[in-house]
Amino acid sequence: MPDAPRLSLHVPEPEWRPGDQPDFSHVKIPRAGTIRRPEINEKPEDMRDLAFSIIRVLNRQGEAVGPWAGTLTDDELRDGLRHMMTLRAYDARMLMAQRQGKTSFYMQHLGEEAISCAFRMALEPGDMNFPTYRQAGLLIAGGYPMVTMMCQVYSNDKDPMHGRQLPVFYSSKEHGFFSISGNLATQYIQAVGWAMASAISHDRKIAAAWIGDGSTAESDFHAALVFASTYKAPVVLNIVNNQWAISTFQGIARGGSGTFAARGHGFGIPALRVDGNDYLAVHAVAKWAVERARRNLGPTIVEYVTYRAGGHSTSDDPAAYRPKTESDAWPLGDPILRLKLHLIARGLWSEERHKQAEAEVLDGVLAAQREAEAIGTLHTGRRPSPRDMFEDVYAQMPAHLLKQRHEAGY
Repeated sequence: MPDAPRLSLHVPEPEWRPGDQPDFSHVKIPRAGTIRRPEINEKPEDMRDLAFSIIRVLNRQGEAVGPWAGTLTDDELRDGLRHMMTLRAYDARMLMAQRQGKTSFYMQHLGEEAISCAFRMALEPGDMNFPTYRQAGLLIAGGYPMVTMMCQVYSNDKDPMHGRQLPVFYSSKEHGFFSISGNLATQYIQAVGWAMASAISHDRKIAAAWIGDGSTAESDFHAALVFASTYKAPVVLNIVNNQWAISTFQGIARGGSGTFAARGHGFGIPALRVDGNDYLAVHAVAKWAVERARRNLGPTIVEYVTYRAGGHSTSDDPAAYRPKTESDAWPLGDPILRLKLHLIARGLWSEERHKQAEAEVLDGVLAAQREAEAIGTLHTGRRPSPRDMFEDVYAQMPAHLLKQRHEAGY
């Protein structure tokens, strides 16, 4: 075929690079309250539309509108605001601690606080999350001690991981927080397996899987969807689309499906997209998906549309691959400011009360930091014993490990 054109490879590119002026005006964002709420047992094929829109509850005036509103009490809304404020203050202090050399590594949640904080409020004791490294709000909203979180970041003597995990790789069975893995996407298949085991044992507990937009390109993601759909596992399959993997934009991993949620259609899994910066919308959708799993109706995919305002980690400089002003142009706003506006509009909050709450939250975070640093940091204070590297490997320590431990002097 001499007249056929030469082949060329298509490589998706982000719309803006450093130095460009970002403009999200073309992004289709439906008005708050306009997306329907399906019945809890609606068939996946009848709700395909929900994978291509964005469920929103809070309008620009701070009002909660539409069929997804009304899932939280006044006290729960105030608690939610405090949880997000606490997570942001915690992030700021730990980021500063990393810059001061007190820990080796840290990852922020800036702009994504509503997702994990609101989702946690839809769960029940005994449910298990299989998180990535940007869901610490599950712990904060679940009452996990902040001092313990900081000790894990500092890898000191009170680190429950005994220094054997990277900072921010928390773990707590009692708080429904499975050990974080740096090998991304493995959490998805583990969550589905845990949910299947719960169903096999006729328990009432469900699982929640977490993944970022970039990691959906991993094979583990697709394997998890096969098993979840085949066995109707009681699991919520969460996709946090914060627009960027470590340096590649979401279009690389998304492929031609249009949205990440739409990938569920090929597996017969109901899929929804939600405004990840709308605390009320996140909670309402999470509650719907959790109830569906608990009623033995199978898995649900939920895509949270949000934006990673900070770097991927303290090892990353986002200015190298995206405009510095891109986060300011993001059209879904700041989750904390949006919930604050809602509470003020309802007469449940005020600017003065918010300033007071900020001071109270910061005082609590600083007190926890002083307590954790008094125990030790990366280069000072008490550290885990080298003996700990031999523990928790086998139920009964084999002779060769026992010999190595003795040779090390422990």
